[in-house]
This record gives sequence, structure tokens and C-alpha cells, in this order.
Amino acid sequence: MTAEFDEADRPLLEVEDLQIELITEAGVVRAVDGVSFLIRQGETVTIIGESGSGKSTTAMGILRLLPPELAVLSGRARFQGADVIADPRAARKVRGRTVSLIPQDPMTALSPVHTIGQQLREAVRLPHRGLSKSETTARCVDLLARMHIPDPESQLRKYPHQLSGGMLQRVLIALALAGSPVLLVADEPTSALDVTVQAGILDLLLEVQENTGIGILMITHDIGVARLVSDRIHVMKDGRFVESGEAEQIVNAPGDPYTRKLLTAVPRLGPWDEDGESQEAHPDDGSPADPVALGESR
Repeated sequence: MTAEFDEADRPLLEVEDLQIELITEAGVVRAVDGVSFLIRQGETVTIIGESGSGKSTTAMGILRLLPPELAVLSGRARFQGADVIADPRAARKVRGRTVSLIPQDPMTALSPVHTIGQQLREAVRLPHRGLSKSETTARCVDLLARMHIPDPESQLRKYPHQLSGGMLQRVLIALALAGSPVLLVADEPTSALDVTVQAGILDLLLEVQENTGIGILMITHDIGVARLVSDRIHVMKDGRFVESGEAEQIVNAPGDPYTRKLLTAVPRLGPWDEDGESQEAHPDDGSPADPVALGESR
């Protein structure tokens, strides 16, 4: 086996026995309890669970974005071989270059007093310090165009409050891609958006992945999102993975009761009677249900 093959075969992210303890007023809480997973080029791996399950803490921990005085980390988290748990300084070298974060809420993630262009130019210049002003602007325009944002040059002059939530989420994806990373951490990237806009953002992420081969770590509570984009799914409860496997297996043949509860929590549409009322609203009428899970077709 050659060194070149070893390098090409190395996972983008390899997490082993990650534990995160948070220091709170009530005492020490083990928010993440020994999770392990890896992501390779072109893969989407999803961590799914309810609020408080530890999924976002896992993402923030491996990015070393938790307050060091309040979080104690152990285990391993290697970004292309660089262990950010053993060496916290390594995190500063990989963030924005090897790995980038798409944060949860597009309405609050951007500075309200700086234009889209000012914030995007700063993200572009960070890994490309030799670019001229015109080259930086051209790269910004290209990033917004790749996000299917209309008239990208004029959008650079706008402030965040002048854009819709869906447009802001596209700007955040452009910001995350500014440093040409090989891995995206998407922390609930569609939770603040309506269903129609969610679909467009997920399609955009899949398009970016197809064009670049980038890996994605998706954090979500939405099993519908998970099954649309994932290669593998890890189901998290109380800081641990209760079930892990290929997306199709997790969705169609879940083995853990908690996973089955997550699946049954997906909103479903039932048949409608002639009066326009859902028959599922009358569970005692003896009518058979014909549920269609959200995101599925008949």
C-alpha cells in the first residue's frame, strides 16, 4: 500500500470514543458519552435525535467551539489526521479550511451591521490572503452565483435584514465554502425555514456535494431530512448512539425502540372524507388509515 493511497483513503473526519462533560451550576453533566463515527469524501453522515440528546454538542465539541472553561473533552477527533482533542491549536488550523460550519439560525448568524459583501469578503480573504480586492469580489460573486442567488453583485451591497431566511441560508453556505473545505458541518441548517425553502436548501447541499465531493456531517432532529440526504445515520439519545447504520436500514427497519418512536413522530397525512375533514381526526370510527409519511410519495 503506497503513501498516496493511504492519504486518499484517510477519512475526512474520524471520531473515536468522544466524551464531553459540561460544567453547569447543577454540577458536571456528561453531554456526550463515548460516541464514534467517521466520514469519508462524498459522504453525508447524519446525527439525529431530540433536543438535548447531545447532537449539537457533539458537533461543537469536535470543532472546539465549546467554552474551554465549561467543557472537558476526551477521546479523539481527527480531521484528515489532525487530532483537535489532543491538540486544541490544531482546530484553528482546520476551521474554515479543512472543515466549515453552517450554523442553525440564518436570521441571527450574520452581523446585522455589516453588508453581505463585507462578511463574505472577510471569509474569502482568510484562506486566500494574496487576492486583490477585485479578485476577492469576483470570488464572492461566484460563490453567491453557485448558491443560485439572483443578481449576486447587488446582493453584496445588502444587509442581512434585507434578505429572506432562505436567501440568508444560501449566504451562510457560501460563507462556509469560501475556504474550499473538504467537510461541512451542517447544524440544523433547515430548522428555521419553512418546508418549501427547506427542500431548496437540501437540494443545494446535495448539488454542492455532487460537484465538489465534499463530506457533510448533518445534525438534525428531522428524520425526513435525514433520510433524504444521508448515507449513514446515527441515532442519539442521552449522549449516546442507540442505533447506527445505513440510512435505508435505519428508516425502513429500525432496531431500537427510540428510533421507532422518532419515525412515528413524523407528521402524517391521512385520507379526507367528503366533508373535507381528516379521518385521522376520528380514530374511533373504524376507518382504515392510509398514512403517507412526510416526504414520501404514494
